[in-house]
Formats: sequence, structure tokens, C-alpha cells
Amino acid sequence: MAVVAVRGEQCGSQAGGALCPNCLCCSQYGWCGSTSDYCGAGCQSQCSGGCGGGPTPPSSGGGSGVASIISPSLFDQMLLHRNDQACAAKGFYTYDAFVAAANAYPDFATTGDADTCKREAIGSDLLNNPDLVASDATVSFKTAFWFWMTPQSPKPSCHAVITGQWTPSADDQAAGRVPGYGEITNIINGGVECGHGADDKVADRIGFYKRYCDMLGVSYGDNLDCYNQRPYPPS
Repeated sequence: MAVVAVRGEQCGSQAGGALCPNCLCCSQYGWCGSTSDYCGAGCQSQCSGGCGGGPTPPSSGGGSGVASIISPSLFDQMLLHRNDQACAAKGFYTYDAFVAAANAYPDFATTGDADTCKREAIGSDLLNNPDLVASDATVSFKTAFWFWMTPQSPKPSCHAVITGQWTPSADDQAAGRVPGYGEITNIINGGVECGHGADDKVADRIGFYKRYCDMLGVSYGDNLDCYNQRPYPPS
């Protein structure tokens, strides 16, 4: 799946004075959100829900599964710069392809209570046609969902972690690996980002995760970083 660079700054002086959607606060760093990190010291605009009634998450879309949580308009807000002229994948990643790919994994965004589903918010012969990942948006999304949903021993799946289905083993506990978003970072890229104290890449991941949680109106959970988690051994 192609990696698309996305700017985090969405509002304030970092974004030409833009206001956040849905009455969200604009933090001193140009991020939109609804917690004290955004609405407290240094907040640039809408710091008390200034466009009426306070910050509220966008309404969900119709349908079931991920489509009932992420509407087309919310998808556009989450991936705000995906169609910028400077983006190599401009026009490639569409909402319809995202939903079609998610529907191939029935447990995605349907496991647990509503907040759990929101936090988590391949069927093709890729061995003989690997170019499909770069040419078919639905297949591209499916590869991401496959990675998210599939455990790769000794790593659990990201899905199991975010839905609370994963219980750390004795080895995990000895390595400091605990349930939370930090464990997901460890699964994705722990060999580079985890176990050596504060890391800018980890901080960036946490920033985007918090932004999306704020947009969906859910809490962040505990253990967001992997600074003190030992990475998994190479597979």
C-alpha cells in the first residue's frame, strides 16, 4: 500500500487561520480536538465551542459496520490532504474503496461496544499480480485491513489489542508490552520506534491517533506510547 504523507496541522496560524470543523478547538500547534490539550493553554480559536453548543463529533454515516461510524464527510476530514496536488496518490484512495475493503473483514469496527468499534475504525491473487496494490484502491485498503486483522506470531493482531481481546503473556509482561495504542505501534514498527525512550515518530503517531479519537468523540485509552516496551524479535 502506498504511503501518503499527511500534514497534521489543520487550523490556526499553521493553516492560514482556518477554523476547525464541528466546533472543535484549535490547539497552539494547529491541531483540532476537544480535550484540554486542544482547548486549554495556547488554544487559538473556538476554545469554548465558540460556534455554538460546544464540540461534537460528526454524525455517523448510514449502513452498518465501518460505514455507520465513518461517513463520507468524516473520511474526507480524516484524510484531509489525500487529494492535494502534491500528493502522488491524488484521487486514488476513495471512501467507497475504503468501505468495500472493510466489508471484506466483518469483525472490523463491529467488535465490542460503540467506543471500541470507533477506535478501531484479501481476496485477490497478489502473488501473480502484485501491481494490484498500487492500481486498485480497494485491494490497497484490503492489504492494510489484512495487516490490522491478522496476528503474526509472536505479535497479536492490532484488532485484538484495540478491542481488548489480547492478554499479554509472561514474555510480553517482562518486555513491558501492555494493552494500549503503544502496543499497536510496537506491532507495526517496534524495531525502529520502541524501547529507547521518547521518539518523534511515536509522538507523531499518538498525535494523529488523538486527533481521530477527538473527531469520533471517544477517549484515548491508556498506555499510548511504547517508549519502555521492548520490541518483538525479528520474525
